[in-house]
Amino acid sequence: MKSKTVMMAAGWVLQHLQILLRIAWLLGIGSILMACVPLRPFLPFRGLMRHAASRGKLMNGSSSTKPRWSVPQSYFLHFYLVSVIWTTFLLACISYFAYCTTVPPSSESLGYSSVASHIAGGVDSLSPARSSSSLAKYRLQAWKTVLVLLLMEAQVVRRLYETLYVFDYSPSARMHFLGYLCGLFFYVAAPLSMCSLCCPDVFSYIVTQAINSILRQRAHIADIEFRPLDFGISLLKLGWWQWAGALIFIWGSIHQHRCHKILGLLRTEHQDESTKYFIPYGDWFQIVSCPHYLAEIVIYAGIVVASGGSDLTVWLLFGFVVANLTFAAIETHSWYLCKFDSYPRSRWSIIPYVC
Repeated sequence: MKSKTVMMAAGWVLQHLQILLRIAWLLGIGSILMACVPLRPFLPFRGLMRHAASRGKLMNGSSSTKPRWSVPQSYFLHFYLVSVIWTTFLLACISYFAYCTTVPPSSESLGYSSVASHIAGGVDSLSPARSSSSLAKYRLQAWKTVLVLLLMEAQVVRRLYETLYVFDYSPSARMHFLGYLCGLFFYVAAPLSMCSLCCPDVFSYIVTQAINSILRQRAHIADIEFRPLDFGISLLKLGWWQWAGALIFIWGSIHQHRCHKILGLLRTEHQDESTKYFIPYGDWFQIVSCPHYLAEIVIYAGIVVASGGSDLTVWLLFGFVVANLTFAAIETHSWYLCKFDSYPRSRWSIIPYVC
């Protein structure tokens, strides 16, 4: 009875997953926009948002006085560990689903027809043309999602590597606990948003396969042999729009890694100096104060393009990324200007010629 209740709850969440994710991203975007309103009634909320989003140099305190409700900034590691595990799981499920809808089984059985029937939603009983069209759309969406999740996997794996081997967080560097919780939520919800169109069908299909396997109804299980070449060919058949998005993603990733290396070297190159903070130079730092944030926006723009640009949930995710990073970049830019008299006044906060 308890397991049935859990399954029903999971089914309800999956059915309303896109709505729930869209509400979450809209709330996040709305909160940030509200914090940016320069009117007196909104000032307390702005202060709360600034405090919750503060970390590192933006957070008051020192090594001897830890700010309240804060955790070490090195806990960024948790974001990427969780996201690598979660994204890998989602990628495995979506890849299995996409592969089963594309590659025929190694033996003729009821398995493949049951897959096609499940994916096509039963419309194959109406007309062959309609069934073929519906199945083709599901295949395309599934493989686009596989590519997008592969990009997200590359992103979080790289960020995990940088957290471990590029950044050298100061023991006194802290971040607000609310910011920590928001970070955990983001790195769970972001990959989920990228595959929310497929999730209900994937969950239903995998559960059905698992139940049939438990009940040993082999006739209803697709006997599919995995062939890496077929997997690669299916990805290569995606349109130029998806690969354009992948190129944008790679471009942003290269620049973000370069900027992170510049930031990581600031501490190691000045270990013997008493000054705690330094002005970064090089790459996109020549034009903006937070080029690593700008690069992240480029990365998620690439993901939007690779997804096909038709999913509102992915667009809202991108909107949250832009709003959140712009808010943080403006605060960081202001800090640089106050901290260093010699700070280059020609630099923008995050987007050249915009802000």
